[in-house]
Amino acid sequence: MQADRGHPEEQEEKRATLRTVAVIVISGTATVIFLLMALAYPDIFLERVFYTSLTISLVYVFFLVVESLTLRRIKDERERYSFRRTVSILKLVVTGVILLRVWIDTNYIFVAYGIVGAGIAVALQDLFKNFVGGILIIVSRTYQVGDRIEINETMGDVIDIGILATKILEIHARDVKGDQATGRIAVVPNGAVLSARVFNYTMDHTFVWDEISIPITYGSDWQRAVSLFLDIVRRETAVTAGRAEREIERIGERYYLPKREVEPSVYLTLTDNWIAFDIRYVTDVRRKRATKDDLSRKLLEAVEATDGIAIATENIIVYDGGPVEDA
Repeated sequence: MQADRGHPEEQEEKRATLRTVAVIVISGTATVIFLLMALAYPDIFLERVFYTSLTISLVYVFFLVVESLTLRRIKDERERYSFRRTVSILKLVVTGVILLRVWIDTNYIFVAYGIVGAGIAVALQDLFKNFVGGILIIVSRTYQVGDRIEINETMGDVIDIGILATKILEIHARDVKGDQATGRIAVVPNGAVLSARVFNYTMDHTFVWDEISIPITYGSDWQRAVSLFLDIVRRETAVTAGRAEREIERIGERYYLPKREVEPSVYLTLTDNWIAFDIRYVTDVRRKRATKDDLSRKLLEAVEATDGIAIATENIIVYDGGPVEDA
């Protein structure tokens, strides 16, 4: 809700509004000055400067009104942020197109557009690619501020979507495991969305599947272990599983999504040394490590308190070259 928005977001909106008002005041003042100069000293250059300042004033006033009226109806913070970004891009595009018409004669305007377009395509292709990528991100909502994404082998939470690049608070790097923040901010060019795969972990739902693997000795009561593990995991993930099931039903209304099982399950694998118990469950995408830690502790406590179930370990015998005694 509007009242729940944090102070930093409110302050940023106020600063953006003040910047827009400052541009309007400066350009409006310049409009009056150059109008008077053009009337006193008729000159094509002064006339074009007058139309330039007038264009900037009118465009910024128009988008300020549109932005103010629209933001009153948008309550979600991410939606407000995305809309403000879209407006800022549109202001630049509209202003640039009109000013190009002001400074270039009508007879050559289409030639000028073609030359400018070709020049941008050749000399600024990477910049143009990133600009188009930024438009695509905002319009198609590939990801929004606050989403957890992975792109170009960079994983993290989106903290800013600019015109040319996206800033991501990195998680799960080489130095920090378990989907926790590294403290580094990764800057990813927006053009990457045009050619790279983007994994969005929070676009339409808030959960992911995760697994815990436990090695159990062959002498253990494996059937009892399966029942014990399932009871613990079901109890601890019941709330998340219920929410995941509702989200899957909602997603199924928008996409073709076959039914997915969200209840915990245990899969057994026979190895040379032990029985591997792979426990699969759903967890909140932002609590993946915390959930695994909590479940691991409870499973370990249950194994220690239960007779007939033992965790297997791998033993390594180091031969030092001496005589080998028969067992």
